[in-house]
Amino acid sequence: MPDEMLNLPVIPLRGLTILPGTTVHFDVSRKQSIAAANEAVTTGEKLFVVTQKDPVVDAPGFDDVYKVGTVVEVKQLNKMPDRIVRVMVEAKERGIIHSYNEENSCIKGDIEIIKEPDEKITQVREIALLRELKDELALYDGINHELTPVGIKNIDNQESLSGTMLQIIMRIRMDFKTKQKYLEANTLLERYEVILSFFSIENEISQVKAEIIEKVKTNIDKNQREHILREQMRVIRDELGENDATSDIDEMIEKTKKLNADDEIKEKILKEIKRLRMSAGNPADSNVLRNYIETMLDMPWNNCTEENQNVEDAEKILNRDHYGLTDVKERMLEFLSVRVLTKDKGESPIVCLVGPPGTGKTSIAHSIAEALNKKYVRICLGGVTDESEIRGHRKTYVGAMPGRIATAIRQANTANPLILLDEIDKLGQSIHGNPAAAMLEVLDSEQNSKFRDNYLEVPLDLSKVMFIATANDLSTVPRPLLDRMEIVEVSSYTDNEKFHIAKEHLIQKELEQNGLKRSQLTISDEAINKIIKYYTKEAGVRSLDRTIAKICRKAAKIIVGKEKKSIKVTSKNITKYLGKEKFRQDEANEKNEIGIVRGLAWTSVGGDTLQIEVNTMPGKGILVLTGNLGDVMKESAQIALSYAKSVAKEYGVDSKFFKENDIHMHIPEGAVPKDGPSAGITMSTAIVSAIANIPVDRYLAMTGEVTLRGKVLPIGGLKEKLLAAKDAGMKKVLVPVKNKTDVEEFSTEITDRLKIVYVSEMTEVLKQALVK
Repeated sequence: MPDEMLNLPVIPLRGLTILPGTTVHFDVSRKQSIAAANEAVTTGEKLFVVTQKDPVVDAPGFDDVYKVGTVVEVKQLNKMPDRIVRVMVEAKERGIIHSYNEENSCIKGDIEIIKEPDEKITQVREIALLRELKDELALYDGINHELTPVGIKNIDNQESLSGTMLQIIMRIRMDFKTKQKYLEANTLLERYEVILSFFSIENEISQVKAEIIEKVKTNIDKNQREHILREQMRVIRDELGENDATSDIDEMIEKTKKLNADDEIKEKILKEIKRLRMSAGNPADSNVLRNYIETMLDMPWNNCTEENQNVEDAEKILNRDHYGLTDVKERMLEFLSVRVLTKDKGESPIVCLVGPPGTGKTSIAHSIAEALNKKYVRICLGGVTDESEIRGHRKTYVGAMPGRIATAIRQANTANPLILLDEIDKLGQSIHGNPAAAMLEVLDSEQNSKFRDNYLEVPLDLSKVMFIATANDLSTVPRPLLDRMEIVEVSSYTDNEKFHIAKEHLIQKELEQNGLKRSQLTISDEAINKIIKYYTKEAGVRSLDRTIAKICRKAAKIIVGKEKKSIKVTSKNITKYLGKEKFRQDEANEKNEIGIVRGLAWTSVGGDTLQIEVNTMPGKGILVLTGNLGDVMKESAQIALSYAKSVAKEYGVDSKFFKENDIHMHIPEGAVPKDGPSAGITMSTAIVSAIANIPVDRYLAMTGEVTLRGKVLPIGGLKEKLLAAKDAGMKKVLVPVKNKTDVEEFSTEITDRLKIVYVSEMTEVLKQALVK
């Protein structure tokens, strides 16, 4: 072993070589490197820094570092953000690492100090070498302009060859491999050759560049200066012998010629390809143009998929995947029948499926696409507030891209896909424009054959696209947009429909998703009905699906735990899997009561009964409203009171009653917001009952709005309301006469066991409701 051998902490450096005689800052983040720096500071001993052969290696071993490095003294240690430590060191002398140990918290190595040879160079020779070196330096800096005036002065003030070389290598940009060669050189002349070789290569490269530029200048006419960049790239390719640079452009031209698109579109693409060829040396412009051309070539344009012509097969697919949804299925089969007769020349419908959440609007769209043999693409519009999301960005903007419609067609790779516009009622608006206004052109069959996307800049034919939109509430959809769509209502499911959906679709789906077989888990019909009535309360079947999934998960746990091999869920043991019942069915009051009337309401989860209570008490004629009512219901209450005052005499109520008594109207569940124009007749009946002291039929429910003169106005959501009345045990329901046509369309399953009475005046309502 050499005489002068030290055992020092070691830090491998990435892309950095430290030379003796310099003071350097560098950052370390590896735990072992930080530990090595800390140990050097703590013990006061020196540190050995050595360069990695490959900077990418994260945990370099002994063979991954150069053997010659530098022994340094740590002068300063600063902690930086992100667990980085900045180290300032003063490089002392060169050393050779013979081995190192990685077992401790830091790397420690056996370092042999390299003794510098005692070199003697004659003064004349040193002057000659210095002049040659400074001449090469001047030539290099004259082209690259790296040295500052201070740097030039410091180099000129050096009298020795070694001092001059050290100043040069500190101030000129050299890669770490060149500096490593300099470090490994043992004699002054060897180091001199490293620097001189670097300058020779760099100066030759600069000379070649200058020759290329000169050739370019001679090849360009004064009137063609705008093409200088293209010519420069051409000459560079000629010098390097790389003549394949235009192959991509030639390939684009071939694709354009074969493209199944109109001539206008092909001309546009060829024009942009020409611009791309001219801007070959400008990366910014080239990237924008290349992305645009590739997008245009990826668009399907006139490529269409062959649609299904068999109505019977389409009907089988729709019935296979969904129970109910008769109106939607019927409309799609009508469309297909028209396409068969017109030989694919009929317009594609623009349908909006409207209904509560969980009723199968999104999933039926996927089945429709399969039934019609169309490619299916879904666009979620919920929360979209930027018009550019629909129309696309101008291609010159940073990060520009086509709009969602064009992107969907590109994704489908066909010009006649089925595009689902999900949650169209949740489109927003901001300072970036109104997306709903942009959708007007998309959903207009008279205009969308020439839809213009800002990015594509050419007309895009959307007339072959079948659009199906979904919405929960049409009140938030702008009227012009609503006018462009055909509305198909997807109403709430009846308990019987939910039962069939669960039995024929949901249970099998959840069994497969939870890895169960039908022989391992069975759910009785009574249990399904109990889940529907007492564990879910919704218009659709999402909660029903999640509840069945919960049973499947618990069953899977029992089977995997080998407690049982098979499980049967019945109405008697269902609480074991789902816990206590979550919902109670509304029931009729125990007796006819004064001032209490059962109204009907539509909610986002279906229908519900709304019990309105009115009480009178001595006071100053004030109307008190409680129950978290919205503005519409507050107005309905005022109208109801005015109507009650107008008919008070007919029921033997003195006109002074309203001046000497307060009327308090309350709708239970006060924390739940309630609003909507359908409780007018209910409120009027409750007030008249309270002031006239006449009870109301407890088996009667009603819905409808009222005017000041007692006219009964029509309402919406009638199917859900009738289902709620039926579940609550009501026997008679008062419905506005103008809603008679709606009731006639309902199945007997909904109206069975309900006596529906049509009313047009409040006098008819009071006659039916008040029990004398």
